[in-house]
Amino acid sequence: MSTLAKPNLSVQVSGIKMKNPVTVASGTFGLQSDNYFDLSVLGAVVPKGITLNPKEGNKPPRTIETPSGMLNAIGLQNPGIDHFIKEVLPRYEKFDIPIIINISAESAEEYALLAEKLTATGKITGIEINVSCPNLKRGGFQFGSDPKETEKVVKAVRKATDLTIITKLTPNVTDIMEIAKAAEGAGSDAISLINTLLGTSIDVKTRKFHLANVTGGLSGPAVKPVAVRMVWQCFNAVKIPIIGMGGISNANDALEFILAGATAVAVGTYNFVNPRSPFEIIEGIKNYLIENNIADINDLRGAVETV
Repeated sequence: MSTLAKPNLSVQVSGIKMKNPVTVASGTFGLQSDNYFDLSVLGAVVPKGITLNPKEGNKPPRTIETPSGMLNAIGLQNPGIDHFIKEVLPRYEKFDIPIIINISAESAEEYALLAEKLTATGKITGIEINVSCPNLKRGGFQFGSDPKETEKVVKAVRKATDLTIITKLTPNVTDIMEIAKAAEGAGSDAISLINTLLGTSIDVKTRKFHLANVTGGLSGPAVKPVAVRMVWQCFNAVKIPIIGMGGISNANDALEFILAGATAVAVGTYNFVNPRSPFEIIEGIKNYLIENNIADINDLRGAVETV
């Protein structure tokens, strides 16, 4: 029987100190959740992604449920950086947790400008560079699939901010390790992965695509084995911290990512199924450590063994 009463759950993602390793994936968890949950329990919070100018996103239909997952082609709908800083960001300040802002742009210069504006607020802890959105016709998806373009974007943001930079990687590449190394070499303090897998769905009755955009990003439990594999590969390829995500729905899922090498994890699509899941996962990780007499969550990082 374990005698461990209070294991250490805190982790360090470069300059971001998290009280526990659980955050939420951008675009899946909003301020409305504050009406039901104490968001300060989270290790960090990542609001919906922001662009320089307002975006209406793609035409509907923009989501479709798939076996063990969903496809989305929202298209980065958001009110733009200026509105976000003035109207939305102040509402996050009351939570005593790190605020990480996800940014997308159509050029390295735009990424840098976004970073400058956010850094000037003095209110956030980190910037997550989205170079990997799969449902745009231009911009992010191209950056994230080319190591030279990834390097260019990260270098531009690095010059524009002294905040912790996290580069969000796409799984839609031949060699994820090559992209991770490019981000690290350009000055990224951490990486997050995976973003969604590119997919589509067809209605056989109408013989039409379910999504107006034709393609969208596949997320949910179906992508977890791919995500865990890529986290493990990147853990063995780079020295910077990793935030793992992709199909996490319970504590065991989160622990898989940590054992594969993730420092922290983000819950995404499962928030739509169970908005309490991030909080339940924090408690589940704590209970796992107690039951297995593990004093520090960091001792599990990358501790997976080959058969």
